[in-house]
Amino acid sequence: MSEKENLYSLEIEKSSDLKYGENPHQKASIYKSDSTIDYEIIQGEELSYNNITDMAACTSILSEFYDVCACIIVKHNTPCGAALGTSIGDAWIKATDCDPVSMFGGTVGFTQVINENLAKQLSEMVVTTIIAPDYTPKAISLFQKTNINIIKLNTPLSEYKNYRSDEIKITPFGTLIQESDKGELNTENFKVVTKTKPTQEMVEDMIFAWKIAKHAKSNAIVIAKDFKVIGIGQGQTSRIDSFEVALNKACDGSKEAVAASDGAISEINNIYAAAQGRISAIIQTGGHKKDEEIIKTADKYNIAMITTGIRHFKH
Repeated sequence: MSEKENLYSLEIEKSSDLKYGENPHQKASIYKSDSTIDYEIIQGEELSYNNITDMAACTSILSEFYDVCACIIVKHNTPCGAALGTSIGDAWIKATDCDPVSMFGGTVGFTQVINENLAKQLSEMVVTTIIAPDYTPKAISLFQKTNINIIKLNTPLSEYKNYRSDEIKITPFGTLIQESDKGELNTENFKVVTKTKPTQEMVEDMIFAWKIAKHAKSNAIVIAKDFKVIGIGQGQTSRIDSFEVALNKACDGSKEAVAASDGAISEINNIYAAAQGRISAIIQTGGHKKDEEIIKTADKYNIAMITTGIRHFKH
């Protein structure tokens, strides 16, 4: 390999200084490059570092559902509500049920145009930023009575993944560069591994939950039913802790719901927790040395299981 091939080049241009970084004592700036999407600030004060990271996290999840009516709620760069609906108004109502406390001051994103009726509902909520492909004039007029940041996405959500470039992390041990996680379900590896078979409705809910788990912090467990997230456990150092957090959020709603794991389930206690929460099906990476025991235990409790062969750790 030549010396030139060992070099990594990135052309970025400073756009502006930010008020501060993640915390007030940290300086920060924003730079633009060829991978910067096209968006407009329709309303709002100068965007902060945290505003922008939440916007990126929210839009990344929205892009998974660009062709349906979806609502995604993000707080501290992690999802705390998500749903699909017959309309974005319906999706919004379903998404708020997941964690109405955590969504306070969060970022809310939609895959469709926001109309007057939805704008009225959003204007009554304490949210920091709203992202959508467009807004009706009456919706914009209503938002002018609030201090919510209103962001219009000019880049189509269907093209958003093309703008997700390599991820760079600078550490004292060296600079790490990796491809962004664009992994999709592979039909060759996507398979039912239990004797208990899921219904088509379960499979669709599992795929939905899996797409949310992909963007949650590891270890991530997402519980969903009827295209609505009802519990998320994430950022825990053990998967069973995440499972219990998700089940506590879901409460009685976990009955006959599905669960998605961002990595392989390696301990039986996760299946016990799922059985106690009356989970009907689980989608997970698989490929662990304890797979046979895990699958056997799932069958014991009549829990259907699908393995994907793909992991989505997000540290």
